[in-house]
Amino acid sequence: MTTIPGFETHRIPVADGVALHVATGGAGRPIVLLHGFPQTHLMWRHVAADLAADHTVICPDLRGYGASDKPDHGYDKRTMAADIVAVARHLGHEEFELAGHDRGALVAFRAGLDHPDKVTRLTCLDVLPTLDMWDVMHGTTAAVGFHLYLMAQPPGLPERMIAADPDVFFGHFLDAWTRDPKAIPPDIRSHYLDSSRNAVSSIVADYRASATIDVEHDTADRGRQFQMPVTVLQQDWGFGGEERWRAWAPKLDHRTVDCGHFMAEEDPKLIADVLRA
Repeated sequence: MTTIPGFETHRIPVADGVALHVATGGAGRPIVLLHGFPQTHLMWRHVAADLAADHTVICPDLRGYGASDKPDHGYDKRTMAADIVAVARHLGHEEFELAGHDRGALVAFRAGLDHPDKVTRLTCLDVLPTLDMWDVMHGTTAAVGFHLYLMAQPPGLPERMIAADPDVFFGHFLDAWTRDPKAIPPDIRSHYLDSSRNAVSSIVADYRASATIDVEHDTADRGRQFQMPVTVLQQDWGFGGEERWRAWAPKLDHRTVDCGHFMAEEDPKLIADVLRA
């Protein structure tokens, strides 16, 4: 499987000569779904097929991931958010609902701050805002986020280490973060590994940005709040996620979900129902 059954694929140009691979399907109110790490737009395959009954569903591969272009620049979330606005505009949508998981949720977070006139509703799955993420990562709790520190290192070292055995590196997260292994069947797992193996440098650049320029952008915006309604679905991390999110989102609907990190694949009906509601 290379795209969501019944969806069309497009190659859509965005700023600075970069094109994104985008799958679209359905008709109705537009919603954009952004994938996480180490995945592609296929993580939304079940949710997107459900929502396509009454929405226009837009599923890009993020810059640097999947079949999208992998330039050597532009992995700050401000630029990646502008990519998404450009995709929606290209498809004829000046306003849209936006949902993101993991890395895609950080892009969605920035899109909501930078483009409040475009994003009518924001949903973020299993992530904390960048500044809050770094705040809670200390002591032994930081062990679960070792990859954040590895990929924050200057160019060269993390790329070489990960490229030495990328399937083991990326496969570790697919295994460790999934409560129900059947949620990611062998063909989808193989697709994720193939895509990530060919994107080591750009994936590292995405993570490195979250330890550098993204921190600068979010620090400058500390105190700003989202104007649109925000829904956050998280596992029970014990990090005070609701309180941290509410500082950014006064119109917050925060829910704890009883599944693994890849919740759009482990409980797609719940995620589709939440997005539709």
